[in-house]
Amino acid sequence: MLEISTRKVAQVALMARELDRAEGELRAFVDRLGMDEQAELTAIMWIGRGSFEAEELSEAIETAKQEATTPTADYLIGTPHLADNIEAGLDALGVDVQDVEEDVIGR
Repeated sequence: MLEISTRKVAQVALMARELDRAEGELRAFVDRLGMDEQAELTAIMWIGRGSFEAEELSEAIETAKQEATTPTADYLIGTPHLADNIEAGLDALGVDVQDVEEDVIGR
């Protein structure tokens, strides 16, 4: 089970969609996450871009912890298609992304 809430993951995806406007906010949000949450967020993004399968979530999380050589916010912000990959990762893990994002923005 993930330590990071799907709400937090969806918030990152939404901010990533508005990166020109929200980069500082996204950076601060990711920096406030715990190390385990940051590793899980990275793993979700990796699953979304096809580096790992959903069934390999634990392995992806451990890899993210072991390979964390730059700040997570820097790594994620520098990743092409960040929002799409996070959303695809949540979808692969069986999370209804649209429902979570609508909850985040208060619809």
